Amino acid sequence: MLINCVAYDNGSKLADIPVADISEFIARPGCFVWVALADASPAELEEMREEFGLHELAVEDAQHGHQRPKIEEYGTSLFVVMHLLEPEPDQPGAFSVGEVDVFVGPNYILSVRNRSRQGFLGVRARCEREPELLRHGSGFVLYALMDAVVDRYFPIIDALEVELERIEQQIFNKGAARESIKQLYDLKQRTLVLKRAVAPLLEGAGKLHGGRVPQICVGSQEYFRDVMDHLLRINGLIDGMRETIGTAIQVNFSMVTIEDNEVTKRLAAWASIFAVCTAFVGVWGMNFDQMPELKWRYGYPAALLLIASVCGYLYYRFRRAGWV
Repeated sequence: MLINCVAYDNGSKLADIPVADISEFIARPGCFVWVALADASPAELEEMREEFGLHELAVEDAQHGHQRPKIEEYGTSLFVVMHLLEPEPDQPGAFSVGEVDVFVGPNYILSVRNRSRQGFLGVRARCEREPELLRHGSGFVLYALMDAVVDRYFPIIDALEVELERIEQQIFNKGAARESIKQLYDLKQRTLVLKRAVAPLLEGAGKLHGGRVPQICVGSQEYFRDVMDHLLRINGLIDGMRETIGTAIQVNFSMVTIEDNEVTKRLAAWASIFAVCTAFVGVWGMNFDQMPELKWRYGYPAALLLIASVCGYLYYRFRRAGWV
């Protein structure tokens, strides 16, 4: 679906133009065209390939979707893939993974958004409010899109940190260890999804501000450095969170072991008490004629009293030791 197709000249908006006129405007000196698509069909991508002269391999990646975040060069053009992470409104703490594919050339930029509800109309409005920066052309628009995508990662990681803190607070609650482990593994999985969105993009963004920078991005190097700084910060937060999750899981395993040991100690204590009872009863249950207490009038109550006394003493000692 076509969202908008706009031509710009020297940083100022000329007009919304039909797709059929794209080739005419990109042929003008100092003019570039910015097109936004959402969930584009193969026919729409093929039409854009013909208008902009896009590389067929980049178009094929955009058609298949589910690409790894990356930045690839095709001659004088770039193909950028970024993951879009959006919170699920009906599932607290969960988020969906979308994708935006960006084709960038000297006189055009095409963004193709897939499986995402959030658009980039705010990015276009921001760029149009800053014509002196928009004069840098498609390179600055690429920065603005990347900056918007990366900034959307911060609320996600903030929500994950809040959830991690909540789980940490209940670690030492009695009986909560097993449930905490389940929550921590779920949190670890979502953190891994965020890591897979950030780490490859971090690697690719490094090519846009240092070393042999693509010609399209030469005028916007300092802006891409800002995106790089944000990605480095997010990546560091993710690594710190993953380390904390790993530590929390180990602590929970230790708590489970401690709780199991407590149960084992209680069972061992009661088993010892009943073993004493069994031993006494077993002795007096033997059928021998010459047992002194067999003919004693008070032998039965004395035996019960002895058993109760020994069991009571064992219970007292186990109680003091914290076993029962």
